[in-house]
Parts: sequence; structure tokens; C-alpha cells
Amino acid sequence: MKSRCFAICLTVMVFLMPLGVFAGSWSQINQPILRPEGWQPYVTESTFALGDKAPFAEGSPLSLQQWGNYPSIDGSTVSVPLGMELARQHLAVPEGDLNGFVTFSTTHSAYERLILKKPNPNVSLASSQTVLDPTYPVDLILVTAPSDEEQALAQEQGVELVIKPFCYDAFVFLVNAENPVDSLSVDEIRQIYSGKLLDWGQVGGNVNTPIDAFQRPKNSGSQTAMEQLVMRGHPLIVARSNYISSGMSELVAQVGNYNNGQRAIGYSYLYYVTGLYKSGNVKVLSVDGIAPTRENLSLEKYPFTVSYYAVYLKENEKAERFVSWLLGEEGQRSVAQAGYIPIMSLQNSQ
Repeated sequence: MKSRCFAICLTVMVFLMPLGVFAGSWSQINQPILRPEGWQPYVTESTFALGDKAPFAEGSPLSLQQWGNYPSIDGSTVSVPLGMELARQHLAVPEGDLNGFVTFSTTHSAYERLILKKPNPNVSLASSQTVLDPTYPVDLILVTAPSDEEQALAQEQGVELVIKPFCYDAFVFLVNAENPVDSLSVDEIRQIYSGKLLDWGQVGGNVNTPIDAFQRPKNSGSQTAMEQLVMRGHPLIVARSNYISSGMSELVAQVGNYNNGQRAIGYSYLYYVTGLYKSGNVKVLSVDGIAPTRENLSLEKYPFTVSYYAVYLKENEKAERFVSWLLGEEGQRSVAQAGYIPIMSLQNSQ
């Protein structure tokens, strides 16, 4: 009876997952993620494949498939399109199955799953009614930089994180589209978020317009970047609860909300606000007069240039092999095809 109930639950999961009903990264995305126009199969003979498949249980329509030598992957919302591209390249996953196969749980949860050796239990291939082994621990996460607490958790668990950058992006500051300010200095941003600058008139905006500075929760990817990359030891003001956005989509929505007018400021990643969650009511600021353009990021001119990372536990040879491929030419071409700026220069590659 227990097996039958579990099979029924998994059947429901298989058919609902492509609709994005589960919590996690899909709840933070409002744009369709489509196969790029002119898509190229850079992997001709993959050495990574899913494993054996068998009936889930007697009489069940489901199949249970092992991970084989393809890594179980989790990650940040900003890495969802890359997870989809990797599945296209190596496994030829049908487009309609990708939403169910790439079920990232967001940054902090992904780090916890990796460090604590927990599974990503919600991975499916709907068209073939297949569930990937829901007990298999996560091999690899595609994420933003770890927080101090996540590093401490790894140390407590006696595991070593291998952290490899695979692309560039910009950590950006957003204001309401009605705000006349187009650029802030690094120092002005730090003073705003330490509570020393309180009015937009102090930074070239409209006078007598209070600054509403939105933040993200502790250990979210963007909050870690704010603390480590931007503030760098400067005190970060304790935000009121209604100025802490639980998800990246919520922060973008709050900054763009007409009620906030010219007052709001927040932060996110450029790839996210230009490709995954779009809002016509916000604009991206330059920093020190430098816009987060592709060229400025590649040359690391933009002050808050960041990387995304492939992270795995040191003893995981499967993940090590996969990341080695990701950082090679085929992998970096796949990164670029998914819309990211690869770490490796591809300009002179044929």
C-alpha cells in the first residue's frame, strides 16, 4: 500500500512539474526559457549519460531511472538556463521535459543539499513518465558565491567545497523607472545601505524623497554578494521586515511598484533582471559611471563584476569530470549559448 501511494504521488509530480508548480527557482521566473535561435549541438559524443531504468513498482505507469554518470545538479535561479542547456547537450532532453528535469531549489537550499549530501528529489522526464532516483545525493551545484555560514556548514560537516567559476555577470542596483538617478558611486551605495544617506536629493535625485532600500534575506545569493562584494566590512543597516524581499522576483516587483515611485532601490543580478524576470518598471544603474555592459564585464571594468560557480565536494570524481568538461571549449561554448559570458575567451576559437 505504501509503495502504491508513493507511486501515485510521483505520477502527479511528473505531470505537474513542467507547469512550474513546485517551490524553488521556477517560482522566481516570469519569462519562458526557450532553446536559443540557431542552437548548436557542441557535444557530439557525450561521455555522460543517465543510468538504468526500471518500472517504479508493479502496476505503476512510472519508470525509475538512475543518474548513471550524469551528475545530479541543483543550483541558483540564475543558473536554470545553463542547467537546461547542459541537459540539451548531453542527454538530448526534449524541450517539453526541461522544466521538470531542471528543478533548482535556489542558492542556500542548493548549498545545504550538497554539503549535507541530500538529494534533489523532484527531477522528472514527463514525456516518458520517468522519475530520476529521488534518493540520490546532489553531485554538483551551479550557484553564486557561498556565504560565510555556508562555508562554516561545510567545515562542520568535514567536507571540502571545490569552487570553480564558469561565467561572468554583474551584480546590479535597480531603481524605479521614474527615478531620475542613472548612476551611483560605490561610496554612495555603501552609505545608502549603511543608513548614512537617507534622501535621493543627496545623490542627485529629487529632494525630499526618502530612500527605501530593499534587501534580501541572509544567505540568499544576492544578500551574500551585497555583504561580501559591495559592503566589504561596512555596516549593513538592519532592514525592517517589509523591506526584506523573500525572493528575487519579489524585490524586482517591489522596486518597480508604482506605490514606491522614485523612492525604491534594490539589487540583483543582470542576467536575472534582463532574461529571467523582466519588469518595465525598473532600470539598472551604472556604478561610478560604468554601465554593466558585456564588454565592461569581460574586461572586469564594472565595479561589481561577479562570477557564477560550479561547486562540488572534493571527493566527487563524477562532478570533477563534468566540471572539467564545463570549463573546456565545448562547455564554455554551451555557457555562451545559454546567454552567459563565459570565463574562457572564445573569440579566437573556431
